[in-house]
Amino acid sequence: MTESRRLTKKERVAKQKEEDVEASRQSVRLKDVWPIYIEARMNRKEPWSPRHLADHLRIAHAGGEKKKRGQGVTKPGALASLMDCKLSDLTPHRITLWLETESPKRSTQARIAFDALRAFINWADGQEKYKGLASLDACSRRVKKENLPKRKAKDDCLQKEQLSAWFNAIQGLSNPVISAYLQGLLLTGARREELAGLQWDDVNFRWQAMTIRDKVEGERTIPLTPYVANLLNMLPRRNQWVFSSPKSKSGRIQEPRIPHNRALSVAGIPDLTLHGLRRSFGTLSEWVEMPVGITAQIMGHKPSATAEKHYRKRPIDLLRMWHVKIEKWILEQAGLEQPEVGDQQILKVVNGGK
Repeated sequence: MTESRRLTKKERVAKQKEEDVEASRQSVRLKDVWPIYIEARMNRKEPWSPRHLADHLRIAHAGGEKKKRGQGVTKPGALASLMDCKLSDLTPHRITLWLETESPKRSTQARIAFDALRAFINWADGQEKYKGLASLDACSRRVKKENLPKRKAKDDCLQKEQLSAWFNAIQGLSNPVISAYLQGLLLTGARREELAGLQWDDVNFRWQAMTIRDKVEGERTIPLTPYVANLLNMLPRRNQWVFSSPKSKSGRIQEPRIPHNRALSVAGIPDLTLHGLRRSFGTLSEWVEMPVGITAQIMGHKPSATAEKHYRKRPIDLLRMWHVKIEKWILEQAGLEQPEVGDQQILKVVNGGK
């Protein structure tokens, strides 16, 4: 007698049910689980940032839709060709073949997609429904090292001679909110999401300071310099966001790169990322011999030297002295004047500000 014949009818039914469940599990495709993964990550106590969410939607997009700007249709995302794969087919060999196609034509997007897929596989393996389906080695360091070129450190930065052309182009943008935001990135050295998330309650016109949500320490308070104060004071107060957008679901600006790139083209300046504006603040501050520790505290860098770590926390008025100085120097190079404190209403409660 074979083992199967020794099973009772009830046992055979139960076994068949288990086999059906497993067969169904094995047939699950990446495109079936990807939306579930995104929803799970967005429902966490600390969900993804809007940019991180946009990256995950973009790399999985099938393409072929009419472009919102310009002519033609959208191209498939870097991960689109894997979306029809079963999770059980996500092996080192399959990922290697995918990278051999994607990496040569768009290495940056391939890298973003690879890292996102690795995080997805780790998440899926922690879910009972998908556990063990995809190979945990599919996106291993070895696969990445052998098939993705080493990332080059970016060093994009505005030069002193480019400041005039950059400001002229940025001030010429049709959207005053994005214009103010981009100038604010350069003049505060803040990270793009830190400044985009600035709320009116974070801005204190009376005491010339603003509080920025900091990914390192939770938050930091930096000076509200004269020119930046004027920029903010002229913005519309549609909602709680300083850099608001009536077209955005979140109520604030989401993707300022497109108008920035358009302005760069007008100014004749080579590719410059939004993070390059932050890098420019740190680099240009050396022209006024701003102490490195003060630059780091304004920008929200982690303390590096032992003296900084243990711990030199400078008062806001000392930061202001240097911050106003670097703002004035940058504006001078751009052919612009820095407002005098007494002339530009910083010390008044304006438009409902503090």
